[in-house]
Amino acid sequence: MELRESLGLHVDVKTTEDGKSFILEQQPTTEFRYTELYIAKLSSTGDGIGVDKLEGGTTEIVVVPYSIPGDLVKVKIYKRLEHYSLADLEVVLSGGHHRDDSLVRCKYFTKCAGCQLQMLPYEEQLRHKREVIVRAYRNFCKVSDGVIPEIGDTIGSPLQYGYRTKLTPHFDVPRNGHVPTDTPIGFTQKGRSFVIDIEECPIGTPALNEAYKKERIRVRDNIYSYKRGATLLLRESLEMDETTNETKKSVCIDSKDTVTEYIDRYRFKYPAGDFFQCNSSVLPRVTEYVNSQLKLRLSNDEYKPAPAPKYLVDAYCGSGLFSITCNESVEEVIGVEISPKSVACATSNAQDNNIANAEFVLGDAAVIFRKIRTPPNETSMILDPPRKGCDNNFLNQLLDYLPRRIVYVSCNVHTQARDLGYILKDPRGLKYHVNSIRGFDFFPQTHHVESVAVLTLQD
Repeated sequence: MELRESLGLHVDVKTTEDGKSFILEQQPTTEFRYTELYIAKLSSTGDGIGVDKLEGGTTEIVVVPYSIPGDLVKVKIYKRLEHYSLADLEVVLSGGHHRDDSLVRCKYFTKCAGCQLQMLPYEEQLRHKREVIVRAYRNFCKVSDGVIPEIGDTIGSPLQYGYRTKLTPHFDVPRNGHVPTDTPIGFTQKGRSFVIDIEECPIGTPALNEAYKKERIRVRDNIYSYKRGATLLLRESLEMDETTNETKKSVCIDSKDTVTEYIDRYRFKYPAGDFFQCNSSVLPRVTEYVNSQLKLRLSNDEYKPAPAPKYLVDAYCGSGLFSITCNESVEEVIGVEISPKSVACATSNAQDNNIANAEFVLGDAAVIFRKIRTPPNETSMILDPPRKGCDNNFLNQLLDYLPRRIVYVSCNVHTQARDLGYILKDPRGLKYHVNSIRGFDFFPQTHHVESVAVLTLQD
């Protein structure tokens, strides 16, 4: 859908429940074809999109990784799908206005699939990510004009490199049983299924990269003990020296190890294999923003001022990130999770931080709000679902409950836009006003962008 919308060409695509496009029939090319073309757009996945003119006056959409609008590139087309083709970037013949190759810090850039935007100045990355959100709401929300407000500027990360506190390099073992001692350990090559050998990752923290060097040696020293490939886990953990107030960094390599993380003055502990945001430099900006949205008055009428909601329900609360960091904005917090392990973890984190006004309950997916007793008209709700977004069962329960304010935090703006469309078009949700939508950059140099949408139920 995005190819069609961005280039003005008709492409009949299907859309999955998570808001992504796919083609049913793939027709791989049997021969490589080289061509030169200009890049017209940058897709939501960070790939350049160009149009190649073929013989007979027909055109072909070509997706070219590591290119940006304005680039004139030579490419090798290696696969033709039903409505577009995939290509490898051979060389940039002339760069677009914003291309600056001196910004690239990784020698594997244009090979590793991890980063897409290292040649783009950071302010341009943020502008592009705002446009990704704009297009997502245009394509997937499907509500009347004027319902969605102007998308706010994307909030940047204080660190653009050395920010990732979690890395998961991997390796494969050949099926023929011959295991070379120099087995590649690293990350998948862009557009391919095999692993390329990568010694370090510039977006990972220095502590992780030091630990990664040791893990590479350990794996190769024991390579013959592996019958199949494996994924390594490297997760940074912080400990505070209470005497000096200085932090000491260590790295967990076992998924059952306990990680310690600090967000402002709050300390969180969770198993290394569990989900937790892995850019701690930007997290305080996110929690501060969510806090500010919870404090918004329910009415701007100077004659009938209405205070912010008193209660907070944190759905998909995980280990308690928002429940704990936002506890001072409300009188009472209830975190809901369907994972007993996460409920126990969140409860322990609240106790460690001396949070007395938060409790965490185990929810049933079929009746997730059954244990919520707060008045809906005085309640805010935070939604922070996985990439697939909220299913219709959850959204219908949400619309039956009708909290006064919704703060929807999403790592996939396409499913967020779809879910807001579902809420805003439902008769029960017609009175919701969208206060704001804006992005946060958790992953500089990559195409990923998180989005926070705020809705208030009107009287």
